[in-house]
Amino acid sequence: MTETATVHVPLGDRAYDVRIGPGLIDRAGAEIAPLLQRPRVAIVSDETVAALHLARLQQALKADGIDSVALSLPAGEATKSWPHLMRVVDWLLEQKIERRDIVIAFGGGVIGDLVGFAAAILRRGVRFVQVPTSLLAQVDSSVGGKTGINSAHGKNLIGAFHQPSLVLADIAVLDTLRPRDFLAGYGEVAKYGLLGDAEFFGWLEKNAPNLSCDMDARLYAVAHSVRMKAGIVTRDETEQGERALLNLGHTFGHALEAATGYSDRLLHGEGVAIGCALAFDLSARMGLCSQEAPSRVLEHLRQMGMPSRLSDIADNLPDDAALIALMGQDKKVVDGRLRFVLARDIGEAFVSDDVRGEVLHKVLASARD
Repeated sequence: MTETATVHVPLGDRAYDVRIGPGLIDRAGAEIAPLLQRPRVAIVSDETVAALHLARLQQALKADGIDSVALSLPAGEATKSWPHLMRVVDWLLEQKIERRDIVIAFGGGVIGDLVGFAAAILRRGVRFVQVPTSLLAQVDSSVGGKTGINSAHGKNLIGAFHQPSLVLADIAVLDTLRPRDFLAGYGEVAKYGLLGDAEFFGWLEKNAPNLSCDMDARLYAVAHSVRMKAGIVTRDETEQGERALLNLGHTFGHALEAATGYSDRLLHGEGVAIGCALAFDLSARMGLCSQEAPSRVLEHLRQMGMPSRLSDIADNLPDDAALIALMGQDKKVVDGRLRFVLARDIGEAFVSDDVRGEVLHKVLASARD
């Protein structure tokens, strides 16, 4: 039987645990009860997750004497918006949620980001628990306290740092994901090896094809990713330096998401995968790393059945100039200069604003072929 791993995020009075393992939804009541001042929680989910798992979560809470109310939102990236944020905040106020209460974000990265932001601004800060149900959310967005919504100007440009009180990552629930959604989340797993752990990336090259069926391998991959993120967040909570490395592939990926209208044409993790491949190609063209590194990245993404080039996704993408303009709204821009996460090798990423426009155009043009 696969065990449960615990990763502690030591942030002083905002410290919390990330619990990782199968069956955690069924133990949610026992896990959450010690946090409660009164036996009542509010759950926000999306319609897809709610249909599959909400009754089970509410039953687990009830088994420990915890009452719950629930709100379900439309599934999809478009839900990370002002109208749905207002809907969540107003609903939580209607439910008379107090500052000492707990709000549960029950879903993937969209729900986690949106509900975390709602909790951050409600009564100037209400506690919340992340119960991530996608691979992407379990390894990345549920940990670290980044919350927010999208704007027409770009992704995640409106938000706040607000740490959860607990994260419960039930890795068995990933079995209910569509294959495409599971793979999209894998883009964030591969990112951790690429940015700072070459040995982990080597492990992924051998074992990642088994993550959909091997629970022990899945536990290792999720727990290792969370440990890497927890370490970076602890050293740089508000992204003043090292935490920016977690955006490997995201400058490209966020621009592509904006260009495709935050729609099902391109999932976030797919954008990250393409962005990682482009970042390594850019690094090689700038003479920072050998051509072997981007070749390994491309080969692995293709082995996993993930998109890795602009030509792998929908037609009718904006031209290179328009994509670069979208990159200009990236959160890492400083004094109007684009900043990219580049690499000297697999596992050796760094942030640079020294990228010439003509090289960037070559990378994008090559990726369209």
